[in-house]
Amino acid sequence: MAGGICVTLLLLLSAITAGSRKSLRRRGQQLVPSSRERTDGGGESFPLDFTAVEGNMDNFMAQIKNLAQSLYPCSAQRLDEEMKLHLLRNQSVTCNDGSPAGYYLKESKGSRRWLVFLEGGWYCINRENCELRYDTMRRLMSSKGWPATKTASGILSTQPEENPHWWNANMVFIPYCSSDVWSGATPKSEKSEYAFMGSLIIQEVVKELLGKGLDNAKVLLLAGSSAGGTGVLLNVDLVAEQLEELGYPGIQVRGLSDSGWFLDNQQYRRTDCTDIITCAPTEAIQRGIRYWNGVVPDRCKQQFKGEEWNCFFGYKIYPTLRSPVFVVQWLFDEAQLTVDNVHLSGQPVQENQWNYIQNLGRELRNTLKDVGASFAPACLAHEIITRSHWTEVQVRGTSLPRALHCWDRSLQETNKNSKTPLKGCPFHLMDSCPWPQCNPTCPSIRDHYTGQEMSVVQFLMHLGFDVQKMASQQGMEPGKLLGVLSS
Repeated sequence: MAGGICVTLLLLLSAITAGSRKSLRRRGQQLVPSSRERTDGGGESFPLDFTAVEGNMDNFMAQIKNLAQSLYPCSAQRLDEEMKLHLLRNQSVTCNDGSPAGYYLKESKGSRRWLVFLEGGWYCINRENCELRYDTMRRLMSSKGWPATKTASGILSTQPEENPHWWNANMVFIPYCSSDVWSGATPKSEKSEYAFMGSLIIQEVVKELLGKGLDNAKVLLLAGSSAGGTGVLLNVDLVAEQLEELGYPGIQVRGLSDSGWFLDNQQYRRTDCTDIITCAPTEAIQRGIRYWNGVVPDRCKQQFKGEEWNCFFGYKIYPTLRSPVFVVQWLFDEAQLTVDNVHLSGQPVQENQWNYIQNLGRELRNTLKDVGASFAPACLAHEIITRSHWTEVQVRGTSLPRALHCWDRSLQETNKNSKTPLKGCPFHLMDSCPWPQCNPTCPSIRDHYTGQEMSVVQFLMHLGFDVQKMASQQGMEPGKLLGVLSS
């Protein structure tokens, strides 16, 4: 399949070249033969004299560029899809345990687009739960066990079928080993058993990448999922400022926050803050920012002086950001429900718990209404942009890759001072249906006990719902409701 596509594209490239030559000959222009044409061997030649193309040069080069990018999968570079580990040269910037931080890189020669991804993975907020984290999830606190290479998926994939608009960008994956939501700036010391240097790790990686081609970049997209998504909101302006200070103001820095837009709401059931799972979001971050010596952007810091923990919540920091940010957020995010002490397995859901879940979706939708670029499906899930199925979920008929492409185009038009909106290319997309999994393109849910996939109807029945009552609440017949849910 791939070989056939490559052959077709090569034929198209030859046709464009041949067409340009015929057009020029019709106008009586003489093509200058290449050194290959002048050889006596009589071999096939492909001369290109760009000096003769004159007024059609821009159009001709645009076609050549598009085809060259399409031919990229056929090149030798495509044989090596793995990202390679680079430990930071500045080994004073470390993971929690003092081992050097680092990043995985897959270069794309010729591309001026860079995607830098921040990994997620919760956090720890005191010595006790950091020690437990080190014992059970050491990879998230140390680089000692990291593999030399990594294969990526979703928006980090180099397959055009899986990643239609970013497949040929330079890809960078920064493993999460600071446990501080990418906010810390504190080295390990005698007083502090662990280093918390998440923000400094990002700055150091960016500095190293400048020597690997980032200095010639047009766009840097800082992306992340979960804690990495929150890390994007905390660091996107800091990265833009860093590049400007280092003499690269022309690099357009943008953010893509996936599943990192948390609410500081009241828990469904209030519990003591004994660990990060049961601790209320506000209390956890208040404790954490002190423990990590967390760094937040100046504009947000000024707005919440003395209460900088507010900057960890998307709807509070977003209005202070200068850099464009695209927010991807499930309306019924599993991590949000977990910290709110809502558990959707085991016992049937009580009516007040169901009301809490529906209200959570409404609250989250309200916080996103003024976000210029967003994608918010009514699904029960967590993280999406690095999943191989990220192209399948749709909101109002538009997929996430398509929405990101539309956003990218709108930013290009803005830079050109274009006043014309992009018709049929939306990038502010939110579901309006009121319960989890009401979007038929949501990722499948599996039964916790059997491992079998569940339909929406099976999922609701699993939660103990009376479909008759739900239909009455929605003002429709039960049969019609089941039809809507099943579709």
